[in-house]
Amino acid sequence: MSSAGIPSTASGLLPLETTVDVGERRAEVAVLPIGSFEQHGAFLPLVTDTVIACAIAGEIAAAYPVHRLPPVTISCSHEHAAWPGTVSISAATLYAVVRDIAESLRRSGIHTLVLINGHGGNYVLRNVVQESAGSGTKMALFPGSADWEAARNRADVRTPSHSDMHAGEVETSILLHSHPDLIRLGYETSDHLADGRKHLLTLGMEAYTESGVIGCPSKASAGKGKELLAGLVESFAEYLSLPDTEGPSAGMSDDAAHTSGRTR
Repeated sequence: MSSAGIPSTASGLLPLETTVDVGERRAEVAVLPIGSFEQHGAFLPLVTDTVIACAIAGEIAAAYPVHRLPPVTISCSHEHAAWPGTVSISAATLYAVVRDIAESLRRSGIHTLVLINGHGGNYVLRNVVQESAGSGTKMALFPGSADWEAARNRADVRTPSHSDMHAGEVETSILLHSHPDLIRLGYETSDHLADGRKHLLTLGMEAYTESGVIGCPSKASAGKGKELLAGLVESFAEYLSLPDTEGPSAGMSDDAAHTSGRTR
């Protein structure tokens, strides 16, 4: 807690290594958390997706020899524009930022970049990864749909993945485990389902929810959040081995290529 009474959230969200630390590790793989700055109902903060992406990256960095990067905190949240506080950048801008980061890493000797995507609306990340073949930097998008499914099963998440779209059981559980101080009262009574979202990209979230929630946060728990992260860390081992099996200019796993994440 800061002197102003505001929760201190820097712990665990940002890498605090020195250049000496990074040089000694000599990591061959970098991980880049990509979040968003968008509404998550009345009980989760605008930075929820960034916190989740950082939590995943932090657990991965604790388990594997990777170079953990600070997060991209604003991305493509246009479908949430009806709610105060939401800020977006264009898909072209996000694309350019990721490509520039990859180029900078390549110049420093790191030729593999895994994008830890915390926001399902960042569709353009699939294109960035797809087009990385032959660029000198291998990219992958994590977690893929199979990674999330394995983690959800391990954590005994009860809400189906399609129903648990936004500020639901998964996202609330991860924050309850990693940053419970960021959650406000009300998640226990905020369940809202809207499985029929055929025109989401055209009409935006406001056509399907008044609260901004689509999912069942009442079923969330810190224990589920812990197991979700543990399951994702286990799945990441496969991504770490990609440089040895495909070479420095290869692309990505098929699963990661065709998924944009589990929530929006």
